[in-house]
Amino acid sequence: MPSHIEIPVSGMTCAACQARVQRALARTPGVEDASVNLLLHNASVTFDPEATSPERLVEAIRATGYEASVPAPSSTSGWAAAFAEEAERERTIAREQREIGWKAVVSVVVGVLAMIVSMPTMGTPPRALAFVLLGVTSAVMLWAGRHFYRRAWAAARHRSADMNTLIAVGTGAAYLYSVVATLVPGVFLTRGLAPDLYYEAVVLIIGFILVGNWLEARAKGRTSAALRRLVSLQPPTARVERNGAEMEIPVEQVRRGDEFVVRPGERVPVDGVVGSGETTVDESMLTGESRPVRKRAGDRVVGGTINGGGAFRAAATTLGEESALARIVTLMRQAQGSRAPIQRLADRVSAVFVPTVIGIAVLTFIIWVLAGRASGNAVAHAFAASIAVLIIACPCAMGLAVPTAVMVATGKGAELGLLIKGGEALERAGAIDTVILDKTGTVTEGRPAVTDIVPNGDVRQEELLRIAASVEQSSEHPIAAAIVRHARELGIELTGATQFRNVTEGGRGVAARVNGSTVIAGNEALMRAHGVDVGAVRNAADRVASEAKSIVYVAAGMGRPELLGLIAVADPIRDSSPAALALLRRMDLDVVLLTGDNRPTADAIAREAEIDVVVAEVLPEGKVDEVRRMQGEGHVVAMVGDGVNDAPALAQADVGFALGSGTDVAIDASDVTVMRPDLTAVAAGIALARRTMRTMRQNLFWAFVYNVIGIPIAAGVLYPRFGLLLSPVLASAAMALSSVSVVSNSLRLRRFRGAEA
Repeated sequence: MPSHIEIPVSGMTCAACQARVQRALARTPGVEDASVNLLLHNASVTFDPEATSPERLVEAIRATGYEASVPAPSSTSGWAAAFAEEAERERTIAREQREIGWKAVVSVVVGVLAMIVSMPTMGTPPRALAFVLLGVTSAVMLWAGRHFYRRAWAAARHRSADMNTLIAVGTGAAYLYSVVATLVPGVFLTRGLAPDLYYEAVVLIIGFILVGNWLEARAKGRTSAALRRLVSLQPPTARVERNGAEMEIPVEQVRRGDEFVVRPGERVPVDGVVGSGETTVDESMLTGESRPVRKRAGDRVVGGTINGGGAFRAAATTLGEESALARIVTLMRQAQGSRAPIQRLADRVSAVFVPTVIGIAVLTFIIWVLAGRASGNAVAHAFAASIAVLIIACPCAMGLAVPTAVMVATGKGAELGLLIKGGEALERAGAIDTVILDKTGTVTEGRPAVTDIVPNGDVRQEELLRIAASVEQSSEHPIAAAIVRHARELGIELTGATQFRNVTEGGRGVAARVNGSTVIAGNEALMRAHGVDVGAVRNAADRVASEAKSIVYVAAGMGRPELLGLIAVADPIRDSSPAALALLRRMDLDVVLLTGDNRPTADAIAREAEIDVVVAEVLPEGKVDEVRRMQGEGHVVAMVGDGVNDAPALAQADVGFALGSGTDVAIDASDVTVMRPDLTAVAAGIALARRTMRTMRQNLFWAFVYNVIGIPIAAGVLYPRFGLLLSPVLASAAMALSSVSVVSNSLRLRRFRGAEA
């Protein structure tokens, strides 16, 4: 059985780094799948434990020049470890931001001062000042820029190159040129060249790149804001009752079956079932549903949600890594570490990008020297242009283009009650053109409910419902449960029934004695078998039958039963379904109703929901065939179901949407789990995927265009006609801004509000 491991990787700074680690892992025998995330600084690897081991995977990563280590076994459970890892990652990001921030500020200030004192001398300051600048620049390079050179050297030892290579070669060349000009200026003077110094340029380049890194790190932290909020939902303690006394214990010590107490305004500590008390619970952070949900005895509550105005007691059910919150966090971490297929384009470019840029820089230098032989400034211009090419051509933006969008989109999806299983699911969802809907539990509520009560003659509705529910309370049939539930919701007190029996002759129904009367409840065939005439309610019966509702006739009497009336029961359409279906149609999606129910019922539901295409009376395997048929016609198909009977069709579809509940969050067959039973969330998921794909394409476009435009300008293509030459300092500022712009564009997804936003 394949194993999975997440290996922390340090030293990656750009798409070229990420691509190199990815290729090394993919080539390792026994690796089935590998995903390297530049933002999370980790490698997620699925491997055959009989063919390789975590230690060999770490060796493969180290062989590329980056640091990696086998994760230490955690003393805590899986879910607590996941929360602890996320908290540690946040602390690491904060430390990184502080460290980079200080280095950036010092470098920029020193660079500006160096530029100010050098300006009056036009690049050739007095020797005393030159030695001061040499010392200051050396200190900045060793302190603030050390990691650039260390990582570039590690890459060179492994015959590879990355962003650090470009920075190290560019600033290193400028530094060495300046050192020679400072120590032995005669080398230049004897050749008719000015011994120009580039110390301030070296310091400012390092400073501007660090400013970009700081802004980038700050923006990266914001991409996982939703995950941080989810982790923060876990209360540290729970108030449980043991040995007749209430005590507060760490939430990790709660055991299945423990009775815990939640007071008004507190967070629910663990998943459970309400035993006593009544309240409303805010589940918006988990389900995206803004309205509080009413909870009574028998209802489920989810750990991390906020209790409203009432206190309640509940029995703990799913705990630890099986809890809803822990599973959501795990799914989100996996999703944010995944890769979208569109990332492969950036990977292919990054694999050859850095060597190509170095070649362009060398060619730029040669062309400038040859073109300006007669000019004393030819070498200086050639040198500045080649350094500008190296500095401006940073592949950071390409490496951030896709993963930042995936991270923000999956986080935003979680806020909307959508658990999206990574970049591949997002990309496929963005191309959906056909949505297939299961009926029961998807378009409809999924449980029968009383829709009509039609009394006969002088019988009151409440009396008819009371008698019917008194008989049906002994039945286990879903229709009987609907009648009983409706009576209790209306506060009707039921009467005890005796001599209850299921009646089989002449039809289906039940019979019992209530207050001395014989009561029968069932279909028309049962009524005929007992000599009961239903003609008095025929018109009403025909009407509700045309609406595909189930009819329960009720008759009672001391002797022969007399018709009391009828009760119609149906699985009603969800209140949100009509608006959601209209929204799907406005998104130019073809909507199909697919159900195993009979044709009249399916047609009635379709008419009410305004769905034109209906496929009825199909078994689960028939649903799979229907999905395949539509895919064969060239459609990109989404299947929406309850994740149980629809699992095969969910797996077959291009994208499976499983409508879950607060505790059923991980349906393996689906690509997207909808945390609340609401088709509006499906429309929002598709709209979010479309918006995310647009963002990814924009990011990649601007990352590529930035280099396509920036490199020629840095090389001096505008100089012959306009006299414009991009300085290395401005090139470093442009490079820093390119990465920040890509991350900022992805962060715009946080403003997504829904399908109509």
